[in-house]
Amino acid sequence: MTTVPVELTNKTYEVKIDQGISQHLGDEVAQVWSPRKVALITDSNVGPLYLDQTQRQLAAAGFEVLPLTVPAGEGSKSFATAGDLIGRLASAGFTRQDGVIALGGGVVGDLSGVVASLYMRGIAFIQIATSLTAQVDSSVGGKTAVNLGDTKNIAGSFYQPDLVLVDSDYLKTLSDRDLVEGYGEVVKTSALDGPEFFAITGEIKSPADIRRQAVELSTRSIAYKARIVMADEKESGQRQFLNFGHTFGHAIELLAHGKLRHGEAIAIGMVTISQRFERDGITPVGITEALKARLTAVGLPTDSDLIGTPEFFQHLVNDKKNRGGVLNLVALAAIGEPVIVKKPIEDMPAFVNGQKG
Repeated sequence: MTTVPVELTNKTYEVKIDQGISQHLGDEVAQVWSPRKVALITDSNVGPLYLDQTQRQLAAAGFEVLPLTVPAGEGSKSFATAGDLIGRLASAGFTRQDGVIALGGGVVGDLSGVVASLYMRGIAFIQIATSLTAQVDSSVGGKTAVNLGDTKNIAGSFYQPDLVLVDSDYLKTLSDRDLVEGYGEVVKTSALDGPEFFAITGEIKSPADIRRQAVELSTRSIAYKARIVMADEKESGQRQFLNFGHTFGHAIELLAHGKLRHGEAIAIGMVTISQRFERDGITPVGITEALKARLTAVGLPTDSDLIGTPEFFQHLVNDKKNRGGVLNLVALAAIGEPVIVKKPIEDMPAFVNGQKG
């Protein structure tokens, strides 16, 4: 088992990564929590596969489990769903001494974190990451949020878990598309981390390669993110680097209304912004093609007609990285050397649609 510690000013927790950890979840949770009531939140995709076995293991370890299932998909990241779950906890008599466990991918993790952070002003929280996106990115770092209408992650908080468990066996039941969309975040992290990790993603040529190397990909991705989060928990500085590809990606993900998965949108966002920064001389020539090669090798998209539409620019106005009308965009000065480039919102149409600036 690989353990990545996340040591913050007010909290320390571990990310445990291993194949087969799902067979002893109860024991792992019992190492950090005393017996208590636990809300086990999952979705309609993951629940039929893993809810019963997870509930049995937790019960055997002394926990009283309240299973809660939400509809799969981004639509569940809403105030309405969070409010319903909070009401279920209240009806079941949960107190500040109880806890919430997320069993799922990024949507379930974000939603469960919001619920845990709000219920009685905060109760204990654990993440069991079942998707590649969660196993390499979203389960670590404490960002929790829900969407409001067509604005993504607009309401939330920084709320750190007590433990994160990552088991590559969960990936066996993902479709290739659901697996590969998480790989978009792996390529992003490898480009931010440096030449060694970037060389590893250069050897991935298929979904089967992702599955074979899942533990190493998760370990390297989580280790990089943990270093960034420990240095900048609340995203005032270098944690912004993790947004590489996300400013454009979030906009088209919402405009696609479910036709693009998160990692697919981020893949398009990374390539699009790197093309523009290559044109402007900030990103060295060749990096965009290197990114495209890694993404297309596993079937990820790298372009979209949604880029540059009026609706696209409207979404940029609502982006959380909008600081007083200026966007903090992430560019690659080299592999392993991300930089922040400030662009006024009013200059974005020219920047995106073909003018150097």
